[in-house]
Amino acid sequence: MPDQPVPLVVVGASAGGVEALRTFVAGLPHDLPACVLVVLHVPASATSVLPSILDRSGPLPARHAREGDALTAGQVLVAPPDHHLIVVDGHVTLSRGPWENGHRPAVDVLFRSAARAAGERVVAIVLSGSLDDGAAGMVAVAQRGGTRIVQQFDDALYDGMPRSAAAADHVEHVLPVAQMPALLTEVLAALPPAPEAPPTELMNAEAEMADLDPDTMHDPDRPGTPSGFGCPDCNGALFEIEDGGMLRFRCRVGHAWSPDSLIARQSTALESALWMALRGLEEKVAMNTTLAGRADQRGDHRTAERFRAAADESRGAAELVRALVASIGGTAAEPQR
Repeated sequence: MPDQPVPLVVVGASAGGVEALRTFVAGLPHDLPACVLVVLHVPASATSVLPSILDRSGPLPARHAREGDALTAGQVLVAPPDHHLIVVDGHVTLSRGPWENGHRPAVDVLFRSAARAAGERVVAIVLSGSLDDGAAGMVAVAQRGGTRIVQQFDDALYDGMPRSAAAADHVEHVLPVAQMPALLTEVLAALPPAPEAPPTELMNAEAEMADLDPDTMHDPDRPGTPSGFGCPDCNGALFEIEDGGMLRFRCRVGHAWSPDSLIARQSTALESALWMALRGLEEKVAMNTTLAGRADQRGDHRTAERFRAAADESRGAAELVRALVASIGGTAAEPQR
């Protein structure tokens, strides 16, 4: 009989996640019979020191994942900046595939690929963070029979991600981070053998998109139905996907969005467009004012008045746009970590 695959503990976090992750790894046993995979949202150009922080915080060695790393019990592998961390057949691969929910690495990508590969032998944990990356991944873990745990809402510095994961799926455990290692030990001791049921076609397709699989990327058919919305990252058409009772969107090249993340990015794009309009109007005011002054110097006061009227009109429009910028609000951007 072949050896059973190593159990996987997949952890996703964002704003406030470093503190939660430190507490989590500090309580893990030195002989944990599982491989821990971590995604923390970080800017693409950032230098992440999370592995060294976690390495000092607990008994398990922690480092950035490398292409082809084997899934070995008793280690913590952290997704490097600007790369998705994907589980494939007993090892990990790193991908610069399409962003999901505006992030790379994304929690949903890790959770979905782990669920696809290991089924019931996956424990998924969502810690502190804003918005809802990880919610769709939790649905995938549930569909494959894995265990789902979220941080207790009042224990998280930012409760958006835990709340969204809990709302997207009936998670089995909601508790403070400090209590998770003890629960994890119990769960791992009771894990079943690897499941025989295959993952769904949708799960396969989305996991392969994240890994830039050529056959999947060139397939003319796309999961879901046309939504009428455009992708904020590439301006392509978004397809609406209903999966496990959760609504999501994905474009032809693979960018994926939850409703909350899509609204947040739309708000950012709208504000950017308004700032561009404001810049154009202010430049028009300045140009017309300059031309009015030159006309006055030539003694052409009638032309000068025409330019001043145009400047006044543009100035009024600029004030309207400035008021819009101040009032649109929208979903707040995620705090910097």
